[in-house]
Amino acid sequence: MPLNTLLDALFPRGHAVAVNDAVLTGSASTDEGQVTVIGTADKLEVGVDHALTLAAAVLASTAADPRRPIVMLVDTAGQRLARRDELLGINGYFAHLAQTLDLARRRGATLVTLVYGESVSGGFLSFGLMADHIHALPDAQVRVMDLRAMARVTKQPLEKLQALSQSSPVFAPGVENYVAMGAVHTVWEHDLAQALLEALRTPADGDRRAVLGAQRGGRTLAASVAAAVVAGDA
Repeated sequence: MPLNTLLDALFPRGHAVAVNDAVLTGSASTDEGQVTVIGTADKLEVGVDHALTLAAAVLASTAADPRRPIVMLVDTAGQRLARRDELLGINGYFAHLAQTLDLARRRGATLVTLVYGESVSGGFLSFGLMADHIHALPDAQVRVMDLRAMARVTKQPLEKLQALSQSSPVFAPGVENYVAMGAVHTVWEHDLAQALLEALRTPADGDRRAVLGAQRGGRTLAASVAAAVVAGDA
């Protein structure tokens, strides 16, 4: 869905969202009041400058109105793999962005993410995946690490991981698999403005992704193992 069409569908009451270097910043009106809008466009590879811009928008929002919701719109091909960004310590910039979102949450802001394009790797982990609730459009592409990269990291044959991906959502990309794992709460298909309102009105209840994954059959052990660790049984 084109970005302008998406913004009009999400915010029929009006919006003032600027796009600079494929980074979205601005605000919009909803039936729940004003919200801050941040995000990425055009499959942006997020670099240090982009991370700083997004973090600055979050800090400005929580300074102006700590309880104002923040809506994050995601279309990113991951982190920028450039020498300059790596030498500057891109992980630190991403950590800073994640910390600003944690600050906004602790100060009372609801954080909602909608993946409308791609969501890959560090470009997604550092801001979109930080939300209280994460949603996606049906044709969005969600993956944290593709199987080729996973094979290099885990030292497992690519063919083995490809076979596992046929039966386990943990190894497979795609919205439906991330819904099964609990990482994506719901898929928005019809009235996007109403879906956003429902998300804004849903109270945050901690990180329930492992519980949802167990309920949906996509991650069968994560919740029980975590509970055992907390209880001191593991």
